[in-house]
Amino acid sequence: MSASRVPEIDELLKEARNVFQKEFGSDPTVAVSAPGRVNLIGEHTDYNEGLVLPMALELVTVLVGIPRSDGLICLVTTSEHADEPRRVEFPVPTAEQPLEPGMPCWANYIKGVIKYYPATGSIPGFNVVVANSVPLGGGLSSSASLEVATYTFLQQLCPDSGSATVRAQVCQRAENSFAGVPCGIMDQIIALFGQNGHALLIDCRNLETCLVPLSDPGLAVLITNSNVRHSLGSTEYPVRRRQCEAAAKALGKKSLRELDMKSLEAGKELLTKEEYRRARHVVNEIRRTSEAAAALSSSNYKAFGQLMVESHNSLRDDFEVSCPELNQLVTLALSVPGVYGSRMTGGGFGGCTVTLLEAEAASRTMQHIQEHYKGTATFYLSKAADGAKVQPL
Repeated sequence: MSASRVPEIDELLKEARNVFQKEFGSDPTVAVSAPGRVNLIGEHTDYNEGLVLPMALELVTVLVGIPRSDGLICLVTTSEHADEPRRVEFPVPTAEQPLEPGMPCWANYIKGVIKYYPATGSIPGFNVVVANSVPLGGGLSSSASLEVATYTFLQQLCPDSGSATVRAQVCQRAENSFAGVPCGIMDQIIALFGQNGHALLIDCRNLETCLVPLSDPGLAVLITNSNVRHSLGSTEYPVRRRQCEAAAKALGKKSLRELDMKSLEAGKELLTKEEYRRARHVVNEIRRTSEAAAALSSSNYKAFGQLMVESHNSLRDDFEVSCPELNQLVTLALSVPGVYGSRMTGGGFGGCTVTLLEAEAASRTMQHIQEHYKGTATFYLSKAADGAKVQPL
């Protein structure tokens, strides 16, 4: 059993160039890429000002394009998006005619970044083709990958006045307001600043980052896509966020980051049972993430794996964002010798699991899951990769 073959970035760029030539009759002059990500541990903590530990993936979104002088922007995607058109055109935004979200939905991520981009001059019109190897809706942050690639592309057309932090915040704002997803800032930061051979510990309160080595050749990170997407995902995510905010407010805190288990227990009577369970997950998950970063830094993979399992159980029981398919994938992975730990990753209600294991155990783990999983799983083996880049054409 082998993992799905991830197209090399050169292949993806070639595909995008070919589509560009067919659509626009010329060659692109600008090419950029930005990665997807998998979060190793630290789930639903980012919007609670907590700690997260993602790594950038070799799965990427690429944009190729060229400026145009007639004040129009034309976007083309090579991906299937339900019944939505693959091409959309609109004028460069002005104060009198600002950009607004609309159809097709996939273009809203790009429009949002254009709207909030801190340009030092005027953004020109442009033609662009989007191609990606990040699976859509798989919990590997295809959205942030697209947003960060868009920001990087705009930088090549018109320099920005934003700091490193502002870049991430612009992309987050685009997703919050144009796609209507109240996400934290983890995905945008790792897509911008991931580094080959490292995970990235992010403090979502002050946005400080710390590289954590993840380059041991005897170690592998296996991502398993359940290939299920439950409708609860889009509706329950904002509910969980509101519950966390309500719990913090009831306890007189700005965010759940300001709590430890002792103070949470002391204020338990001020919370509903549901709010308490949500807060208990977040408080413990922040602690687990700190401990996991230390374990990874010292190559204590057994300890890291145990923290992953505790994280999954908490997401399943306290935060209630797992589902039968994800639970089964975790159980199956953990039954294979050589697996250190496994957990659901992403917002929940479907999507992917992430498993830390000995590299030589990867093939038999995938085989075991494929033989026993009730659905059809897709596998990705990825090394920790770099963040956004300008690519040669």
